Amino acid sequence: MLFKKHLFAKVMDGTKTQTRRLSTQNYKVGKTYGATCRRYQKSQAHIKLTRKTPQRLGDITIEDAKAEGFKTVEEFKQAWIECYGTWNPDQIVNAYEFHKIGGTVQP
Repeated sequence: MLFKKHLFAKVMDGTKTQTRRLSTQNYKVGKTYGATCRRYQKSQAHIKLTRKTPQRLGDITIEDAKAEGFKTVEEFKQAWIECYGTWNPDQIVNAYEFHKIGGTVQP
């Protein structure tokens, strides 16, 4: 799974335990995925998905935002806009919960 560099650091230190992805991506609960912050690079860690929940993007809570690695919902919203170009609160996304199961390399 690819993460922005600053968010990958949060995965590595355990402060990011959720990620929201467009519902077109199909990651499976119970499966382990490599994690990195650079395309075409060997995984620097592994994460195991423990839960997948489809939801409206606008339904993110402060607890979810913190699990995403942000201090506020507004901070999460701004990061989403930077990544995807727009914020549509009615857009359906998949919220994935995970835990890191290996890796020590920092980007």
